[in-house]
Amino acid sequence: MEQQRVKVGLVGFGTVGTGVAKLLCEHAAAITAKTGVRLELACVVDLDTATPRPVRLPDGVLTDKLERLLGDNSISIAVELVGGTTVAKDIQLKMLAAGKDVVTANKALLAAHGGELFRQARQRDRCIAFEASCAGGIPIVLAIRSGLVANTVTAMYGIVNGTCNYILSNMSAKDEEFEVVLARAQQRGFAEADPTLDISGGDSAHKLAILASIAFGYEISLEDIFVQGIENIAREDIRYGREMGYCLKLLAIAQRNPEGKVSLRVHPSFIAADCSLARVEGSFNAISVFGSAVGETLYYGRGAGMMPTASAVVADIIDVALGNSQRTFQHLQLKPRREVQSLIERMDDSVSRFYIRVMAKDEPGVVARYGKVLGDHQISISGALQHEGRGPDNTVPVVITTHRTQERNMAAALAELAESDVFGGQPVCVRIVDIPEDRDT
Repeated sequence: MEQQRVKVGLVGFGTVGTGVAKLLCEHAAAITAKTGVRLELACVVDLDTATPRPVRLPDGVLTDKLERLLGDNSISIAVELVGGTTVAKDIQLKMLAAGKDVVTANKALLAAHGGELFRQARQRDRCIAFEASCAGGIPIVLAIRSGLVANTVTAMYGIVNGTCNYILSNMSAKDEEFEVVLARAQQRGFAEADPTLDISGGDSAHKLAILASIAFGYEISLEDIFVQGIENIAREDIRYGREMGYCLKLLAIAQRNPEGKVSLRVHPSFIAADCSLARVEGSFNAISVFGSAVGETLYYGRGAGMMPTASAVVADIIDVALGNSQRTFQHLQLKPRREVQSLIERMDDSVSRFYIRVMAKDEPGVVARYGKVLGDHQISISGALQHEGRGPDNTVPVVITTHRTQERNMAAALAELAESDVFGGQPVCVRIVDIPEDRDT
């Protein structure tokens, strides 16, 4: 069989770019044997052309001139691995204008400007492939867009940030404070020197915007997503939650009701300790997707790193080379923003169960006091836990779990508890997420 020869240009020779170059240069023969396509890395563009990388490029391939890639008509696939939302956007638009199909791992750019970029690609009869943008080496975009296409996706629950999962897993296993585990994660390369985007929940929100868009067929904006990070999580809450049968994870959650209204949020979540996502440890990612026909499907693997992410990028390059991405991209239909905005559930309207920890003064009537505050806001207590011990101002920790109630009711109750003279400081509140069980009976 005659081999199809496809030239590839790469912009961004950092960690992931190096991994992509390694796969294209060192595994070209294996890829050809499996696909019949001969991929040739014809151009690598990076401002830094001097720093050694752990891959040997053919002579003349590395350059600091983007114009060389854009002006080479023999290069049909252009890969953007620069990151960010400004320079990278300009690069992608130039790639499309030059007649290139685009492959990217840039979740922040797609979450912020995906709609605009997709429209530009369609106008130029090009495609954008973005499997690596959401969960590293896990083929979640392909699964949702193709494998589950016969289903109405009703919900997704995802652990999509390895840094946060590493921190929470270690806080739980070793009973350590957040700052201690974060420092170790940075030392071991699981967290960036500036971890803000990860621990604030922003990175997870970028991925949720992309996944929810293709799962629900809606043009989702970052402003549609409620985001809360893990910066203020204390080890005692993880410990108390474990005593009550829960495990703490940072979840990216997308839910759609029968009327098509969707809830989109990222926040720390207590989940049942025996559910599948609770067993996802360290820097691994996992996404549980519920479909109307198939029920629950679970996708698990490494969500970041040089080679897992490079694996997804090269898979997209192959898919573009074979012509599959072009057809799939052209048939990706998203309901426009003007029709979607009224379908986004306000966080105040959402309903959840809650974990609350208050530091209560050790005196008669305290239990009745917090019970009355919650009751006045239509919040029903489902469980309580109290340990002996003393905190500031002769207080003791009281942990309460609730039945389902509206977010706005809980916010009002927390404000009243914080102002009460029998409770010390701001109460701690963590949402309890009940992931549906899909088991054989």
